[in-house]
Amino acid sequence: MKPSTLKQILLITDGCSNRGEDPAAVAALAYAQHITVNVIGILEEGHAEHSVSLEEVENIAKAGGGVSQLIYKQALTETVQMVTKQAMTQTIEGVVNQELKQILGPGNTLDDLPPDKRGDVLEVVEDISETANLEVLILVDTSASMHHKLQVVKEALIDLSISMNARLGNNKFAIFGFPGKREAAVKVMDWTERLENVSSVFPKLATGGVTPTGPALREALHEFSRQTLGKRSANDGMTEYEEFGS
Repeated sequence: MKPSTLKQILLITDGCSNRGEDPAAVAALAYAQHITVNVIGILEEGHAEHSVSLEEVENIAKAGGGVSQLIYKQALTETVQMVTKQAMTQTIEGVVNQELKQILGPGNTLDDLPPDKRGDVLEVVEDISETANLEVLILVDTSASMHHKLQVVKEALIDLSISMNARLGNNKFAIFGFPGKREAAVKVMDWTERLENVSSVFPKLATGGVTPTGPALREALHEFSRQTLGKRSANDGMTEYEEFGS
């Protein structure tokens, strides 16, 4: 029942997508590949009506099977951690519900169990949340309006790394910024177990340009595919879980 690795894309943005394909459609494609898409929309102080669209944020997260939040930048640190953990639990509960349907028949979910049995299953969900391996690709909007928010984003990601590394399971993080100079999104930090050295990366992030959220999400999908192919090449004969835990 335990998923080998929980995979998430964490999209942090302050504007509506204005270039390329529908981001919700790409999020749905990610979810079909067992990658959850979470979205944090950062509101502009005093100009909330001109900020990121609530509807777009909700639609992307819903299509991606994930969690969405609209916040002001002061709440970013706690929100990043909450969204990541909530999405993990949501994914695991989804796996548990699938198992219950196979055992108890269609239409039976966690909520249908008697309270004592439900409590036992929730303990299992909590245990898996603590021990499962986690991969999070953080997709940061670096359009011009994000310039004065990147310091807060950096601090939130460092705190996320510290928080998640208190778990028993292994964690891996990568950071992409969008838009790139020539690409929809560009890798600014390769896969790593810790984000403490993110401070050296963020000063190099150039802000400006449009907000190609859909193409950027597709590039994030390609990165997960490249990583999976790389694992298979380097670890012929090993399962993904064995490799991740090594």
